[in-house]
Amino acid sequence: MNAFPRPPIESTRPVVSFAVVRLLLPAAALLADLILGFPRGAAPALILGLVAIPWAVAILMVARRDPDRALTPFVAVGDLIVIAAVQASMPNAYAATHFVALLFIGAHAHFQGARRGLLIAVFGAVLMIGVTVATDTPIPSDDLAFYETIFAVSCLAIAAVIGELRGIETAGRLRAQALSRRTIVGEDEVRRHVADFIHDGPVQELIGLDMILQGASTAANRGDTARATELIGRARELAEGNMRALRDEIVNLGPYAFEELSFEIAIERCIPVWDRRYECDVSVDADVALEPQVANDLFRITQEAVTNGCKHGEAEHVDIKLVPDGQAAVLSVIDDGKGFGQVDPLGPHEPGHIGLASIRERTELLGGSLSISSQPGRTEVNVRVPIGGNRRRNRR
Repeated sequence: MNAFPRPPIESTRPVVSFAVVRLLLPAAALLADLILGFPRGAAPALILGLVAIPWAVAILMVARRDPDRALTPFVAVGDLIVIAAVQASMPNAYAATHFVALLFIGAHAHFQGARRGLLIAVFGAVLMIGVTVATDTPIPSDDLAFYETIFAVSCLAIAAVIGELRGIETAGRLRAQALSRRTIVGEDEVRRHVADFIHDGPVQELIGLDMILQGASTAANRGDTARATELIGRARELAEGNMRALRDEIVNLGPYAFEELSFEIAIERCIPVWDRRYECDVSVDADVALEPQVANDLFRITQEAVTNGCKHGEAEHVDIKLVPDGQAAVLSVIDDGKGFGQVDPLGPHEPGHIGLASIRERTELLGGSLSISSQPGRTEVNVRVPIGGNRRRNRR
């Protein structure tokens, strides 16, 4: 079973709850048998009282003390053996034991995952069918063969569906946890970046600007108009450079800049940076009026898509288009890189590119849809979102 790892669980409460159900079922069956006066003899009561209930009590104690031990595949095997023993002692309970077996197979598939769940389902189907064949079940042989075929198929289907759903849910939860951790780290990095930028950039430049203006004032006081004019010109150049740097920094910090800037202008300001950093030629064609928050999120999505294409995909050219489509805006980022290979970039298990998680999350927050097609020489990221903005908050 080591080759088929069990998906992690966040809470142990379902394990204990399942252990309680495991105990209630044989206890209720024994009580019913007692009330009816043991109509099928003493064997069913002995199996329930001496095997099923002690087994359930033991697993309940283990589940409370060490839930991981209660989730071993051997517990699933033990459950199915107990159910088979009950059926062997009580052939007339064919339907009830098979329903309970399906319940336990589904529950164990949820805890164990798709692959382990299928192995447990195969074991349970073979065991229960074997007991049915070996005992005198009061069902005609033709009907029994049909019922057992349906039972076997149901075992495999339940294990496959529930196990797959558990795998997808676990992958989504782990992706959300990783994204939360990256968000925290990213916030710290932004604060550090802003502090470094302000200290090394505007603060130092303002000190220099103050010195230049003092020099200009001194020159003006002593009548050196030419020197004062020269220094004032240098001061203006320094101030203009700082204004450009601060505007670029505002674009990087959030949606506020998009109250004045358009999506296309923001992308155009990034093109020289991408050219220097990745030696990647980027073109943009966008003429859609967007809400600031929508423009910001699409800008971030574009940044991530261009980075993935130029850096990871080794693309030489990226084409960015933003066009209106009714009440929606459609963003397309197409690059000529090597693509994602055989990995599905939108599958439940991500290929390792952090940017894809950000693209997916921002698209979902905007209430939009995301599609990615990839092959060597062409990767296309398409995002469709409402133009007016539909950002979902407190989504979880």
